[in-house]
Amino acid sequence: MKLISWNVNGIRAVAKKNFFKDFEAMNADVLCLQETKAQDDQVAEVLKSLEMDGYKFYSNSAVKKGYSGTAIITKTEPISVSRDMGIEEHDQEGRVLTLEFDEFYVTTVYVPNSKGDLSRLDYRKQWDADFLKYLKDLETKKPVFVCGDFNVAHTEMDLARPKPNYNKSAGFTQTEIDGLDNFVGAGLKDSFRHFYPEERDRYSWWSYRGGARDRNVGWRLDYFLVSESMLPKLTDAFILKDVLGSDHCPVGIEF
Repeated sequence: MKLISWNVNGIRAVAKKNFFKDFEAMNADVLCLQETKAQDDQVAEVLKSLEMDGYKFYSNSAVKKGYSGTAIITKTEPISVSRDMGIEEHDQEGRVLTLEFDEFYVTTVYVPNSKGDLSRLDYRKQWDADFLKYLKDLETKKPVFVCGDFNVAHTEMDLARPKPNYNKSAGFTQTEIDGLDNFVGAGLKDSFRHFYPEERDRYSWWSYRGGARDRNVGWRLDYFLVSESMLPKLTDAFILKDVLGSDHCPVGIEF
């Protein structure tokens, strides 16, 4: 199976580009999307053509229109679908969507950004703790694949310019790094680092400013974390840097 995650930065915008050709080329069994920036009915309108090819899709939209949102496209119909974490404070922005399959869960997440002035950093810290508990509760039943935009570069290898950004920029504060440390420490392993522990210059997000993508001045913000019990079944983890259409590129795993 091939599972892919992509922050599309607006599903209606990316659909006007090469999204459907890219989707076909990626040949994913499950494609998880973040930052759809659309209501459920709008997501359905964009993706309805996939139903003819036998795909199912599910979405979770924010209360605020044109903001946040997640979706999952799958070849296999899930046993169950759940939205959000069941925590009122966190469940207004459509950031969590989970599908249950026979042998595992797939959860896609769009983790809150701490904002440029770090005004949402305390909230982000609480989010990370609550989301980890949510995942560990799932894991008591079945292994978990959790993927999406975690809005953090985990180590200095995961962004082009670590020193000027450390503890100054959202996505590379020690609080956010500690949050991801907690996920990995709790047995949800970074699949990319499992295969490529020392790989540098492999990013999944680039600013639209200053030709950052052409110069590969990027950040690795998108992850596939995997229950430790599933690691032996993984055959590869990858970053599809040449897929355009968003400021993020897709990332994925095969198992």
